[in-house]
Amino acid sequence: MDVNRRTVIRSATAVAAVAAFPVAEGSAGTAFAATSSSSGSSSGSSGTSSAYSLEFDATAWSYDATNDVYYQIGKVYVANPAATDYENLSIYVPGAYLTATANSDGTTYTAKLNRKGTAGRYTGGTAPIVIPVNTPGYAHQGPATSYSYSAVSQYLDAGLIYVWPGLRGRDSSTSTRSDAAPWGVTDLKAAVRYLRYNRSVLPGSTDDIVLFGMSGGGAQDTVAGTSGDSPLYHPYLRTIGAAMEDAHGRPLSDAVAGVMAWCPITNLEEANLSYEWNMGQFASTGTRASGTWTSAYSTDLAKAWPAYVNRLGLRDEHGRRLELTGSADGVHLAGSYYDHLIEVITTSLNDFLSDNTFPYTITTMGGPPGSGQTGTSTTYETVDDYIAYLNTASTWVSYDATSNTATVSGLEGFVNSQKNANKPVGAFDGYSRGQTENGVFAMGLNAPAHFAPLSRDVVKANETKYATYADWDSAYGAAAYDSDFAQKDSVGKDMAWRGEAYNPLYFLSPAFAGYRRSKVARHWRIRTGIMQGDTANTTEINLQLALRNYGVRDVDFATVWAQAHTMAERTGDSTTNFISWVESIAGR
Repeated sequence: MDVNRRTVIRSATAVAAVAAFPVAEGSAGTAFAATSSSSGSSSGSSGTSSAYSLEFDATAWSYDATNDVYYQIGKVYVANPAATDYENLSIYVPGAYLTATANSDGTTYTAKLNRKGTAGRYTGGTAPIVIPVNTPGYAHQGPATSYSYSAVSQYLDAGLIYVWPGLRGRDSSTSTRSDAAPWGVTDLKAAVRYLRYNRSVLPGSTDDIVLFGMSGGGAQDTVAGTSGDSPLYHPYLRTIGAAMEDAHGRPLSDAVAGVMAWCPITNLEEANLSYEWNMGQFASTGTRASGTWTSAYSTDLAKAWPAYVNRLGLRDEHGRRLELTGSADGVHLAGSYYDHLIEVITTSLNDFLSDNTFPYTITTMGGPPGSGQTGTSTTYETVDDYIAYLNTASTWVSYDATSNTATVSGLEGFVNSQKNANKPVGAFDGYSRGQTENGVFAMGLNAPAHFAPLSRDVVKANETKYATYADWDSAYGAAAYDSDFAQKDSVGKDMAWRGEAYNPLYFLSPAFAGYRRSKVARHWRIRTGIMQGDTANTTEINLQLALRNYGVRDVDFATVWAQAHTMAERTGDSTTNFISWVESIAGR
């Protein structure tokens, strides 16, 4: 991967990050001490007694004269924060966008908007606001506690305004507070509302707020981008005193203009099913080894997925309905949906052949960013050498040298060569609640929970069969799911409510009650590495199809060949490409 690691800010907790995101400099656990508290009720809040004002203090700017940047750090963005060490943000602004006067303290500035000031392609009134969502595995995002210019320089040099909010996540819960879903996205929405509440004193266009993130971060910005102003979030937003109305009593919005998502691990409701259909049905080791109950579970999950995807009613760009049908071999490896998947895989390979020249060295990462795992590098002298490598175990790719195009014949050969299942059966909602995503929906500290009714239904329908296997445990049964589903969180909502709030398809597909009950972002850029074993190909494909079927016209989608779970790009680097994309959508 060609992404450099650079330091930006001191974070409340060390977080693994790549160039697009600030990386922690300080020690883990450093607490942010709030300094902007005030008593009384805050305009635009829930109306209850509040500890913090939602008013942005325009007299408290700091200034980096060397780089001409105004900034503020540690601005609590809700009136009744549950966790001030997370629920605060920092804002970084090109100097041209403010006209400032030094205060008598000699260190801070009082600044007014300069809407005509220019930086890059923008003015103080038109500059897009970009917000990183660096929450791997739906973890927390630590807020800034001190200023450093280094990695935000690319964004500010381009004229963008950079806002870094702290966000709670599955790993920030305490013995008295659960930060599991939907609190991470709730905090993100509250930060967006704070910016709009203060738009009269902050530079930039709040009509052009763009989120960007990878993996769990890409998932959370996807959820936020599809669930704009959804009533599912209102009870949570009111609890923390988010800005629901402006100073004049007019409703505020948490909808955003754009979403950049790299490898978003999302659509969790059905992810167990799609993982086994896409990849697990071709595996026969570990939890998929013959004679285990989990092998039977894998097959049953795979068999359940076609009914789910067919219910979505997805259509391709030609209006063709995409469905799976039975096949002589494997589980439903036929039908228009299957054909579409093979087309996406084929396009990805041909884009790779078009973008690159040989000899070509492919370097694969050994794990997700920050894992410390090393990858491997292999050089292929010619295209024919590379195609021969792809066909090592079986022939599933044919190649026409005259046109420099390849044809993929089927899913099994591709998966066995390029996309092995690297997660156990129950890849997301684990049968023993042991997967990362069980923590995303935890009911408290160290209390992971089941969250996927589709998986529960498969277990319920086949529990008698599973009980005949020696490795079965009754604790894996449907009763455990039902028990978790019935629990309610601190806002009084059950797992069904929380799961729907974190499912982008709930807002995009007519198969769900949330369809057209939110404001969906109008611009999307989705990139995923085709080799990742972290989620099925269908995750990003279904997201892209659902967005287009919904009526979103601007969906820039690519599945990137020879890359895995990373900030995958066909060419160039992720940060430069992201900034260029923001420029292309600004004001549209």
